[in-house]
This record gives sequence, C-alpha cells and structure tokens, in this order.
Amino acid sequence: MKAAAGLAGAMLLFGLTANAQITNFRHVVVIVQENRTPDNLFQGLCAPPFGTRSSCNSTGNAFQYDIQTSLWLDNNVPGGRVPLSTVPLANNYDLSHSHQAFLFMCDADSKGVCRMDGAAAVACTGTCPTNPQFRYVDNSTGILNPYLELATRYGWANFMFQTNQGPSFPAHQFLFGGTSAPSAADDTAGIFAGSNMLGTGNIAGCIAKEGTYVQLINPSGKGKKIYPCFEHSTMADLLNERSISWKYYAPSAGSIWTAPNAIKHICQPDMPTGGTCTGPDWTQDVVLNSAQVLTDISACNLADVSWVIPTGQNSDHANGNKGGGPAWVASVVNSIGNNPRCSDGEVYWENTAIFITWDDWGGWYDHEPPSILSQPEGDYQYGFRVPLIVVSAYTPAHHISNVRYDFGSILRFIEQNFRIPEGALQFADARATSDLSDFFFLNFAQRAFQTIPSPHDAQYFLNDKSPPEPPDTD
Repeated sequence: MKAAAGLAGAMLLFGLTANAQITNFRHVVVIVQENRTPDNLFQGLCAPPFGTRSSCNSTGNAFQYDIQTSLWLDNNVPGGRVPLSTVPLANNYDLSHSHQAFLFMCDADSKGVCRMDGAAAVACTGTCPTNPQFRYVDNSTGILNPYLELATRYGWANFMFQTNQGPSFPAHQFLFGGTSAPSAADDTAGIFAGSNMLGTGNIAGCIAKEGTYVQLINPSGKGKKIYPCFEHSTMADLLNERSISWKYYAPSAGSIWTAPNAIKHICQPDMPTGGTCTGPDWTQDVVLNSAQVLTDISACNLADVSWVIPTGQNSDHANGNKGGGPAWVASVVNSIGNNPRCSDGEVYWENTAIFITWDDWGGWYDHEPPSILSQPEGDYQYGFRVPLIVVSAYTPAHHISNVRYDFGSILRFIEQNFRIPEGALQFADARATSDLSDFFFLNFAQRAFQTIPSPHDAQYFLNDKSPPEPPDTD
C-alpha cells in the first residue's frame, strides 16, 4: 500500500522495515457515530494532555491537526466573529442538519465555493443557548479521552467529508451502498434522496408505513417525494459475489441508520408498506443488537467486513445521547485489540483495519469548506467535514493525513483490500479519488496493542439492559 507524507516519522516510530507482515487485512470494521465536526468534537487535540495550540492550525499543514481554535466567523452575528464556548457531549438541544441547513452554513459564493460563514442561520430546537451552533464539546471531565487517545495513538484525517449535503438517512446509504439514489440510473442523473423520513413516521426503508417518504434532490433543486425503498447494488452485493462475509450491526430494523432496510433485494419486505424484512441477507447478516459485535469478536466470529452502528444512548447525537459514545467505541477497539488467538491461529489485532467516522456534521460549525463535485453530482456532493480516525497495527502514532476523503473512500478501501476493482459500484466509490491506504504501512513491523483507557468496557455494554434508543430520528 502507499506511504503517506509522514513516512519519515513512521520509520522512526516503527524502526527498521521488516518483511511484509500481511499483504492485506482480513477484516475491516467501520464504526459510525453521529452528527459531529472536527471543530466541535476534537478541540482536545489542541490542549494538554493530548496536544497544545501549536499542535493545531486551521489550514491543514502537515503534522498538525486542522482544528480552528480561535474566533469562529459568521456573517449573521454582530461583528462577524463568535468566541469559542463549550457544550456538554450529552447536551439538551439539537441543530438542524438538513440539506437546507447545509445551504445556510455553506453560504456559497457566485462560483459555488462555500464561504462557511452562515452557521448562525442553522435552526436550533430544545434549550438553545446564545450562538448554539458555535460550541465545542467540553472535555473537563475527560469524557472524550477515548476518542483523543485513538486519534493521537493512530491515524487522523484532516479532510474527511461526508459525501452528502444532508442528514443521517442518506449518509448511511452512502456508507453502505455508495449512493442515496433510488436506482443506478438516478445516481447517474444526479438524483439523490436528501432527507430523513417525512410524512407518516420515523420508520425507515422498505418497511416504512404508508405515507412515509423522502425528499429527492436533483440538478434543478428539490425533486419529487418518494417512498424510501430503493433498488441498486451495494457493497454487500460485491462482497457476496466473492464469498466475503459481512455483518451490519444496528439497534433496530426501522432506524434511519439501518441502511440495508432501504435496499429492496436485501430487505425483501413481506408487505408493500409497514411490514418486516425477510430476505436471506437480512436475516443472516443484519444483526439487530449493536453490542452483539462484542460477543462475535470474543467468540472469534468477526465477519470480514462489519458496519457497527450504536444505540442512541451511545451515538453522540445532540439532545439524545447519554455520553456513552467514546466508551462504546473504545470497547469495540479494545475487544479487537485484546482478543486472544482464535482456534484457527488468527489474532484479530494483526489483520484488522478499523475506521471510526461520524455520519454527518449535525449542524455544528466547522471552518473547512468541502470540495463540490461537477454536475450532476455536485448539487448534492460533497457535504461538510466529519471526523475520521483510522486504527490498525500498521498505522503510526500521531499519523495525520491531509488527503481529501469522503464516504466513498471507505468503500474504495474495502474494494482494494479484498481485490475488488476500485470503483466497482460506479457510485461514490468511483467518484472518490483516494482509498485511505496512506494510513497503512504493511511493510513495517506491527505495533503492539495498548488498551484504550475508558470508564466502561465491553461487559458494561453487553450487560446494559436499557431499551435501545434509535441513534437518530430527525
């Protein structure tokens, strides 16, 4: 795989190169959290004990974290400058992250370039303080330390962008299938689902109630509203064709985060609307218990590719989470890193790549403008920056990448890792220009795993009997 710009530092950390340990990973795990930006969630990279102000800047220079630590700019507030202030991770308000909210915050100029100075126009619901969009998560209690440990011990992407300009339902369609278009023909024409569920209720996908719909975005603006049951190939289909195993762990069948429920040939609903998914892929590979991934790891039953979706309590979603997200993510990583040798001789830490990302920006301020694709996809791609942490035994500590990525880059990595032609879906995987391989140095000796300190371990989440809340309903 390719070496990144930090090759010299990696060589110092790893020491002399060794014979290649592996040629590709046996397992890829994609952990998806909810609704945050780097500026909102990772100010801790710029302060002790994880860094200093000099560790960060707002231009993305090599070896520095691209976090803006000074005044945030907005043309809708007096003076155009907003001082930084904190908010708890488990706060009591939420911000709009609709396509319209994207347009407000982007505030595009005449050339279509985002000025990134319109966040104050993003709507807020709940107990909203002054300038609610311009807050960063308070880490005075150390609640974010597991995230910060992972970001500094392994790899961080300064320029990871969500593919879509909108909320969670289309974001998860891109993460699982490379598009939120209802069909392959719609993707080619630049027609995408751009909203969460509207109409009758919050149940998503091919089991939604009659009267439920999503709003389409097309090159002319808003398109028609359609029932949220789509038909096109997904990454799961590419894996099935090659007998590569996969699992999708999610808290419930009807969540907007449970991406397979909106793909008709995977769901195979037993009723035209309001039924249940019955397809063999659904019953075999979609696991409606997020914590089951911890059991499968300990039992040496980790699939080749896994998507891991949290419960709402552990999701980081504003005005809904209970603060458990950092510990939840640490429990999954620690389970992989500390899992003993399996009966077939496999050690998961030696051959697993872990990607930790957030599905959308959640309405929070971020200073970095996204690249906008050419027509027709450019009316909906790309969206705002989201965090991305990359973890493996072959990823150097403090490794910072300044390559521009999106959700299609994760799919592209899965393709190249499992010897699938990159861009095979012909969706976001084909439009992505990078495949994240610059985070991995497979010709170096592997790093030993060190447990990520966390207030809760796997047993806490396995024994948590509280009813799982959906990660997102707005």
